[in-house]
Amino acid sequence: MLRNPKMICLVGLTSVILAAVAIWSSGCEKSAAPEAQKANREEADPGHDQSGKPDEHKKEQAVRLSEAEKKEFDIELGTAGPGKLKMYVSLPGEIALNADWRVHIVPRVGGVVRQVGRTLGDQVRAGEVMAVLESRDLADMKSAYLAAIERVASAETTFRREENLWKKKITAEQDYLQAKQALAETRIELRSAEQKLHAVGFSDEYIAQLPKQGDASFTRYTITAPFDGVVIEKHITLGEMLKDDATAFVVADLRSVWVDLRVYQKELPFVRRGQPVAISAGRGIPDAEGKISYVGPLVGEQTRTALARVVLPNPDGQWRPGLFVNGKIVVENADVPLLVPKSALQTIEERPAVFVETAEGLKPRHVTVGRSNDTHVEITSGLTSGERYVTRGAFTVKAQLSKGAFGGGHGH
Repeated sequence: MLRNPKMICLVGLTSVILAAVAIWSSGCEKSAAPEAQKANREEADPGHDQSGKPDEHKKEQAVRLSEAEKKEFDIELGTAGPGKLKMYVSLPGEIALNADWRVHIVPRVGGVVRQVGRTLGDQVRAGEVMAVLESRDLADMKSAYLAAIERVASAETTFRREENLWKKKITAEQDYLQAKQALAETRIELRSAEQKLHAVGFSDEYIAQLPKQGDASFTRYTITAPFDGVVIEKHITLGEMLKDDATAFVVADLRSVWVDLRVYQKELPFVRRGQPVAISAGRGIPDAEGKISYVGPLVGEQTRTALARVVLPNPDGQWRPGLFVNGKIVVENADVPLLVPKSALQTIEERPAVFVETAEGLKPRHVTVGRSNDTHVEITSGLTSGERYVTRGAFTVKAQLSKGAFGGGHGH
């Protein structure tokens, strides 16, 4: 039996169309499945909005603590309110010797070192003997002084005799004038010899006693400490020949030191003489307070900084020259309507927040911050004056909020 060709083509076309419709229907069902799953998740998790982020209005959390728990975990609360925000300029610096109380000790006369009584690190008192020299130059000075005394005595005797003879018209006036001139010259020599002894450090009392001293003391020269201090350098050895301009010791009084601060160009307008400065070095050294005593008029070509100096008392010797320090200068003391310690701030959902006391417990609340220093920060929105909030231990509260329990369960 022959089949109609047109009927065969119609049946085949119909089959193709039905297959295509089936394939299209299957694709629509698959594409709709994720949307249905998303809707199901949203119904199951009412704490999230359509974007998948936590919905603060749908899910509010709080940590409830008893007074005993707050004390146990060192959590403190305070009342939000105004305060003064101190704005600082922070300057790097270094502890240096107080050059006004540092001295290079030189012997003033050359000689051989016969005794060394002090070494590095020793404490010395004003007038204390540090070393002894044997000096030929000193012997010459003392001898010249003693000889000048004898010449003056002889010239005075001659002058009195010539003056008496001249008054009696026995000798000529010229002899009298020559004796007078000789006396004046010897007195000048005596004063010159005496001043040389003063120049090497001898007092009037010592010089007055010099004619009564024995010959052995003529060569003895003692090096003494000019003031109370510490030997920080020593350049003298027993038996060596020391020149009159050589540094034997360096002594410094470390009961006060300099703090040399570097001031950059942008900070120069804020730094003035007389300003209080907080000095800190860390390393277990307590902070100290001082005032700027000097601001340099020049800016260094290499560092591009100016010098600001603080004279800092150092009675305990804790500020050792060479220590690096940091100086803080208050440049503004601003009144702000709402000031909180930085310890109260925590980052929640990548935004700053504080824990506020409510009837339900301690709840995190996002805030907007303004100006700040190392310890405090200004709150411009999110917190109201008079509200109670966590000032210390906020990190512990945040940790318990994330766990959902506090030592056995009081957080929700």
